[in-house]
Amino acid sequence: MIHIRQQPRARLWAVAAVAVLGFLVALEFAARRYGLPGPITTQSREVLFPPKSGGILYAGLALTMVVLTWRQRFIALGAAISVDLVFLAVRWIAGIEVTGGHPFGNGALWAILGVAVVGVTRRTGPERLLLLKGAGLALLLVAGRKTGDTWLLITSKTRPMVLDPYLAAADRALGDPSWLMGRLVTATGPIGFNILDFVYGQLPVAAVVVALYQLRHVAAERRFPVHHLVRTFLLIGLIGPAFYMLFPVVGPLFAYGTGAEHWAPIALWTPNMEPSAQWALGDLWPATVPPTGTPGPMPFDEFTPRNCMPSLHTAWATAIYLHTRKSPPVLRHAGTFWLVATLAATLGFGYHYGVDLIAGVVFTLTIETALRAYDRGWDRSGLRLAGYGTAVFAALLLSYRYLAVEMAGYPWIAGPLLVLAMVSVIYGYVRTTARWEAAPAPDAPAAGTGVAGAGIAVGG
Repeated sequence: MIHIRQQPRARLWAVAAVAVLGFLVALEFAARRYGLPGPITTQSREVLFPPKSGGILYAGLALTMVVLTWRQRFIALGAAISVDLVFLAVRWIAGIEVTGGHPFGNGALWAILGVAVVGVTRRTGPERLLLLKGAGLALLLVAGRKTGDTWLLITSKTRPMVLDPYLAAADRALGDPSWLMGRLVTATGPIGFNILDFVYGQLPVAAVVVALYQLRHVAAERRFPVHHLVRTFLLIGLIGPAFYMLFPVVGPLFAYGTGAEHWAPIALWTPNMEPSAQWALGDLWPATVPPTGTPGPMPFDEFTPRNCMPSLHTAWATAIYLHTRKSPPVLRHAGTFWLVATLAATLGFGYHYGVDLIAGVVFTLTIETALRAYDRGWDRSGLRLAGYGTAVFAALLLSYRYLAVEMAGYPWIAGPLLVLAMVSVIYGYVRTTARWEAAPAPDAPAAGTGVAGAGIAVGG
């Protein structure tokens, strides 16, 4: 029975791999149209040139090592460090300055590729598949970062008009939380800012820590758990940016501020692309709430990403929170802290409106439900909840766009309705997953016998 279920799963993985490869190729051509290298080129360059994603590469190597024995892990880590030291020495001897990248990281990429090569040339059957999955997770993690950079560039080039006035009006229903949190973060001074900045910037590292806990028994069991955080993270990153094209928004920091209050440069910006207030509606954030009026699309520059709706930082932090609920107390508390601090940072730094966060939570719960329903053989209750979450998410976006004036005019009605819509999806998720945990999926071990020792079912 399990063998029968494995073949459709293998075909699905093959189709997914082809789709991802096609998506990367399409992004490569799109980036070339604007005179910039695409995700395939930038990741390929990191085999030899100083990598921009040094820390992410070592995080990817850590994911790859979950499929290795302890002896193999030491060999892989030693090889990565050795390669990095050789590259560092060669650059030092040649007088090559590392600009726009990290001095370390090439070795991690070499080690990941080495695991893939060993899997293809020296292993067969399930053992080969396991090594390729480990290397594939790492490469997808890095490719996701490169793809995100390219996609954000495309949003800024192809969406000259942004919809920030609509979200600013809709946010009145929630009490203008970005303006309130912006003042609070400013009042806390450098201590509060630096703590939130660390949490906001190290979200991928937190995700890797949680994923390593969930996957810690893969080497012994020689198979992955059916459901783990990396899958949710990758799917959020794959689907979420599509909505940036449908609902382009730059955020209150840029639309209503100078863009420099809490500005942290990202990979897309070059040194000559300093943030400027010339495109903003006024220097209002966070001191002054923008005046109420009839919202409309506004023009904006060609390099600020339109990456607010939904808030993917909120989505990823929510996923971390969900996947730490069955973990030891340290990870549970860390997951809660990361979610709360991420919400505070997204608002307090002026990167998002409150309505972005509500959409991000609904978005994550819908994806998480769909993945778990698929793992249970397209469970009907899960599919119903995923459909409901999709409907709520669509209703939120439509209301932000076409009912923003009414939401601003009747905040005591619109605000509770927005929160109630989000809570209804949360309630449905909690109720459905509780029922799933009480009844293990077909052909899956009973709770407590899975890979993570926390009720995670194990499959092919």
